[in-house]
Order: sequence, then C-alpha cells, then structure tokens
Amino acid sequence: MYLVLENIVKTFASRGGVGEVTAVNGVSLNIEEGELVTLLGPSGCGKTTTLRLIAGFEFPTAGRILLDGQVINDLPPHKRGMSMVFQSYAIFPHLSVFENIAYGLNVQRLPKSEIQQQVAKVLELVELTGLENRAPNQLSGGQQQRVALARALVMEPKVLLMDEPLSNLDAKLREQMRTEIRRIQQQLGITSVYVTHDQIEAMTLSDRIVVMNEGVIEQIGSPTEVYRYPSTHFVADFIGRANFVPGTVRGRENGVLVVDALRQTMRLTDVEEQYSQGEDVTLIVRPEMIRIVEDGGKVRGIVRRAAYLGDAVDYDIDVNGQLLTAMQTDPTRMVIHPEGSEVGVDFHEGCIHVLPK
Repeated sequence: MYLVLENIVKTFASRGGVGEVTAVNGVSLNIEEGELVTLLGPSGCGKTTTLRLIAGFEFPTAGRILLDGQVINDLPPHKRGMSMVFQSYAIFPHLSVFENIAYGLNVQRLPKSEIQQQVAKVLELVELTGLENRAPNQLSGGQQQRVALARALVMEPKVLLMDEPLSNLDAKLREQMRTEIRRIQQQLGITSVYVTHDQIEAMTLSDRIVVMNEGVIEQIGSPTEVYRYPSTHFVADFIGRANFVPGTVRGRENGVLVVDALRQTMRLTDVEEQYSQGEDVTLIVRPEMIRIVEDGGKVRGIVRRAAYLGDAVDYDIDVNGQLLTAMQTDPTRMVIHPEGSEVGVDFHEGCIHVLPK
C-alpha cells in the first residue's frame, strides 16, 4: 500500500479547558498508488481532521501515517510531498494566473525556463491555456478552482489532497468540475484523497468511499458497494435515500432468503449473510426498488404525497401503516397518481439489502 493510516487517534482540548474531544478515533486506512479515495460524512464526523493529519497540518495523538513505506508523523507539510486544494481556492488576488500557478516553483528557485515549461503543461491539462495573464477577479468560479488545482498539480505531488473543493460552485459548475477532476486524476494516475459531505460527488469521483461518523469509519467500499450493500443503518441512511422496513426471517429455500415484511412474504435473492429462522431484520429498500402499478401489485397502498420532478415522480405511499418513499422513473409510465389514491406496490426483491435489526 502507498498511503497507510494505522489506528490514528486525534484528540483536542475541549473549549472549556476541561477534558478532551476525540475528533478521530482509531482510523485505519490503506490507499493504493494512483487511487482516488473519498472521505465522506456529515459535518463533525472527522473527515477534514483526517485529511489535515495526512497533510501535516495536524499531528496524530496516537497511531502512524506512512507514505511509500516511510513514517511521516513528524514531518512538516512542505516535506511530505503533498499538495492541497482548499474549499476557498486560496489563490492570491494580486497575482496573475501564471504567477499563482508558478508560486511554489518560484519558492523552490527553479530555473525560469523550467517553470515556464511546467506551468504551460499544467495550464493545458486544466484547459486554461490563453488565460495565464488574467487576474483572479477576471475569472469565473470554475476557472478559479482550475487555477487552484493547477497550482497543486504543478508541484508534481506524491499525493493530491482536496478539501471540499467544489462547495463554493453552483450545481452545474460542480457537475462539470467533478468530471474534470476525475479526468485529470486518472490521466496523471495521481494518488488522491478527497473530502466531501456530498454523496453525488463521492459516488462520481471515487475508486473507493470511506464513510465516516463520529470520528470512526463506518464502511469502506466502492460506490456500488456502499450504496447497494451498506454495512450499517447509518451508511444506508446517509448514502442516498432508503426505506427501513422491519421483517422476520422465515428461513432459506434453495439459497433464497425468505422474509415476512409488510404483511407479505418476500424472497430475497441477493443476500449472502446468514440469518436464523425467526430473527428480526431490517430491509433496506431504496425508492427506485419500488414499482407502482394501478392494478394488482404485491401489496396495496395509499398515496400520501406525489411530487413531479421532471425526470421522475416522487411518492410517499402508506403500505400497511409503513410510509414508503418510492421513485418512478420510467418515462413510458410517468402517470402521476394523485394524493389519496390507492395503488399497487411491487418490489425489485433481488435488489433489497438486509441488515440485523
């Protein structure tokens, strides 16, 4: 492994001066060279503190951080071979685009010809060629973020660190920049750690997602794994939307888990974990796993809310006292069932995940 965190703990003195606050509690993580890993979680979960520990802006209370086999716990930031892209861009307003990008190279006192060459190369990479003489206030938000990214990349870091770099952009620019960051990261093959609270960013950018909560790691996995197979209730609730349906295991039949839920029997084909007969469980049912039909359906329910979103219709449906959120995305069936109407509800049972109660 290229970047390794071994049982990292970080505590801070509490504001009142009495006792300590544990921001990161026993975090262990292995990151391969060339991988983009996202630290994802709500505010205060420890993801930014973990990034600052990797960068050297904070030092761990306990545990070790290794880069390419070398322990770097006590190294200052400028000796770690890393570059950081900040949420606020942190570009110098009095310097041109070229001067901003070249700043770190000038500090290293590289020859002017080499600086010119390296800056030109990274300008082309971030698609800012021709704007090198512009002042920051003459750039759009997306262009300013590209300057911040270019300034980090021109240093040819061993690890690129990004702390919510897109949070100041509007929705359309965020989408464009997500694509650009992923393109550049893959083109360079640079090891990257990205911090965000935005699930879409994490799903779009990451090779792997590290879901954090209250200073600990809840789950590590690919975007598909953390969405389809959440390991905890927290992960299922934080990544996307989920219905939590109580059920009781009846047993297994030919490898299929049979569960009683919503006053019916469900046959779940994509469950490898072992559950005992009579065990209470929770079914994780995503809104897109529910299909709404006018006639028939496995169960019947009453529409409590219907919202037309353009590309989908979002529903809350009361099924035997359980309020389920459903999303209908089939354009050939985009009929809006009014509130108070009765509808049939079917489930894509092969997509339902099961957790212990």
